[in-house]
Amino acid sequence: MTATQPDRHNVASTDGVVLALHHFGGDGSPLLISHATGFHGRTYTQFSSHLSDNYDVWAVDLRGHGATPAPASGDFAWAGMAADVRAAIDFISAQTSASSVHAIGHSMGGASLLKVACETPELFDAIYVFEPIVFPDRSMISERDSVMSRAARNRRADFPSREVVRERYGSRPPLSYLTPEALHAYVEWGFVDTAEGVTLACTPEAEARTFEAIDKMVFADLTDCSVPVMIGAAPATREFSPANMAPGVAEAIPGAVLSVHDELGHFGPLQDPERVAAEALAFFSEI
Repeated sequence: MTATQPDRHNVASTDGVVLALHHFGGDGSPLLISHATGFHGRTYTQFSSHLSDNYDVWAVDLRGHGATPAPASGDFAWAGMAADVRAAIDFISAQTSASSVHAIGHSMGGASLLKVACETPELFDAIYVFEPIVFPDRSMISERDSVMSRAARNRRADFPSREVVRERYGSRPPLSYLTPEALHAYVEWGFVDTAEGVTLACTPEAEARTFEAIDKMVFADLTDCSVPVMIGAAPATREFSPANMAPGVAEAIPGAVLSVHDELGHFGPLQDPERVAAEALAFFSEI
């Protein structure tokens, strides 16, 4: 399987945001990929290549990420991310005449899929999510996000070249866990050219505000979800992490399936794209 360069479509969402929706193509019914915070749809180019023999693959850049600009309001509430997912599905449906899609989401992108699925289940045939960010209860949201948002604001945004970025990111965790192909794609389309070199497309401030959004889902929001869902995750850790939330997500969604991968971390779909894609495909084939 080889990764292809996608066609880009511009799709109107809410708050004046115009999404970059990438169409990788493939054989079968449509499948949408929804990315993690700080990443973008084309980061999953290698991952998509393991899906395109079975599905017509699309990937969205959510607001403030990749080639999709941030909302002028500066509002990064996750309701807006869900609105982006819904706009992408509406566009795909109009292009393909499919009334529903399969979907794969990672981290924040997985939570965005679940939010739409709980509100509009008829848009989905089935969903696979890897460590979606859904909290046990609302009291935990602000405390956790203060740590993540501080780290995001401290990120270096500007570099002299993409080559320098790849060398830096590839030499230290957590981005060193990505496959070389996934890291290349993240850097290639996750930075924009400047007079001095390159800068992050998803700015440190945009990433921080995404982490700081207080309208994230909690387990109790999932109990009426009627879409078939599988949750992939790394093993639980001693410290609170997305992996620790995964069993609670699976328990909250009626009929959901949990699969724990001992050799993977939070970046599983980008760490072992073939393995995670195969698991999603197997789940979808059973529905």
